[in-house]
Amino acid sequence: MTQSNDLPSADRREFLRTGVTAGALVVGGFWPFPSAWAEPAPPGVLHAGPMQGYVASRSGIVWLQTPGAADVFVEFAPVDKPDDKRRTDPQKTVAEQAFCAHISIDDLTPGVNYHCQPYVNNQPVADKTLLLRTQKIWMWRGPAPDFTVLTGSCAYINDPFYERPGKPYGGGYEIYEPMAREQADLMVWLGDNLYFREPDLLSPEGMSLRYRKDRAFAPLQKFLRSTPQVAIWDDHDYGPNDSEMSFQFKGHALELFKTYWANPSYGLPGSPGVFTKVSQYDADFFLLDDRWYRDADRTSPGDRGKVMFGPEQMNWLRNALLFSKAKFKIIAAGGQFFNDDDAYEGWNQYPIERAEFLGWLQQYQIPGVLFLSGDRHITELIRYPRPHYGGKRDYPLIEFTSSPINSGPAEGDDDPNRVPGTLVTERNYGVLKFTGKGKDRTLELATKDTKGQTKWTHRITLADLGWD
Repeated sequence: MTQSNDLPSADRREFLRTGVTAGALVVGGFWPFPSAWAEPAPPGVLHAGPMQGYVASRSGIVWLQTPGAADVFVEFAPVDKPDDKRRTDPQKTVAEQAFCAHISIDDLTPGVNYHCQPYVNNQPVADKTLLLRTQKIWMWRGPAPDFTVLTGSCAYINDPFYERPGKPYGGGYEIYEPMAREQADLMVWLGDNLYFREPDLLSPEGMSLRYRKDRAFAPLQKFLRSTPQVAIWDDHDYGPNDSEMSFQFKGHALELFKTYWANPSYGLPGSPGVFTKVSQYDADFFLLDDRWYRDADRTSPGDRGKVMFGPEQMNWLRNALLFSKAKFKIIAAGGQFFNDDDAYEGWNQYPIERAEFLGWLQQYQIPGVLFLSGDRHITELIRYPRPHYGGKRDYPLIEFTSSPINSGPAEGDDDPNRVPGTLVTERNYGVLKFTGKGKDRTLELATKDTKGQTKWTHRITLADLGWD
C-alpha cells in the first residue's frame, strides 16, 4: 500500500489532498487529511488510545492512533516476570488508515496478566500503559471462571459548533470512571457509539473527522485502556438517523468501523457487515449488524421480503447457535428485539423475519439464549413469553436493553413485557456477572448510574434458560 511519506514532496501534497497519487488509486484512501496532520508524529505522543481490542487466550489486540505518521510497537512482559520483555514488530501509521494501528500481541500464555507499553517513534508513551489479561484454559480442566462483562449504547459527545440549537444533548461523561474501576473482562458496545452530525454525513471525510475527534475524548481514554472492547453499530455510527441499506456511504462507514474498532472479525467472506462472534469462557456473544442489510422502516410490515438482519446473516446466526456449546448464548443488536411499541424502531417492524427466527429457535429447543440491545435511551429488562408446548425449553426470552451512556435519556413507554422495577430513565451502563459452578452457575444483570451506583439487579439461573 502506498504511504504518504514514501512519495516525492509534490506527490505527497497531492496524496494528502486527495488520497491519490498521480495515476494511482490508494486502496482504502477514503479520508484526505489536512497536511499538518500528516507531519511525523512527535516521539512518545498519541492522539487517542491505547485501547484494548478483543483478548483471547494466546493473543490480544492493542489499538492506537497517532497525531501523524509514525512507527509504533508495543513492549510487553508478564506482570510477575517484568524482565521477560518482548516487542511486537513495528508498524507504520499512515494517512489512508487515519494514522490508526491494530497491533497484534501473540504467542501469549493463557491466564497471564501482561504489562503493555506502547511506543511511538521509539519513545514510550508516558502514563499510557495497559494491563492485558489473557483468558484462562478451563474447558476439560474444571469449571468456567467467574467473569464480568459491561455493556451500553448511545455515547453522545457534545461538539458545540455542530450542535442543533438548544440544550446540549450529551453529558454524564464521569460515567467512564466507575466503568474503568469495574476491571471487567469485556465491554460490548451496542451501537450509537458516536453520533454523526448532519454536516459529517455529506462526505466520507466528514465522517472520518467525527471518528477522529470523538475517539480522542479525554474522559474516555482510561476506560479504553482498562477493558477489552468490542462493538457493533446502530444508525448514528453507521449513517443518518434510522438509516438502512440504501445509505450511499455505507462502504466508507464499514471501513471506518474496522479502522477504529478491534473486533476479532467483521462479517464473513462475501457477506460484509460488522457481525461477529466473541467468546468469553462459557458465554458466546453473537454480535449482529442491524443496518447493512436493513430494509426501510416504511416498507410494509407484511412484505415477506422485509428484513432487518437479512437471510445471509440469519443463516450464519442459526448455524452458529447450533454449533455453540456455551451455557450462555447472548444475541446482541443495536435495536430492540421484543419491545412492540410501533412508535420506535425495532424488530417488531419486521414481523415475518422475527417470527421465522422465533419459530426456528423453538423448533430446535436451544437452551441458554438471551438478548442484549440498545438504541432507546432507556434501560429495561423485557421478559418475552413464548408459546408453551410442554417443553422446558419454551422458556420466556429475556432482553436486556442498556441505554444511554451519554445521550439524553428518554421517558420510556408502557411495555407490557417489561420486568417491573427495571425501567431506568437516566444515563447508565449495564453489568453482566457470570458466577458459580456447575448447575449453580448464574448470570446477574445489573444497571449502574454515572457514579457506579446500582439501580437494579436481576438474577438468571441455568434453569431459567432451559438447561436441565
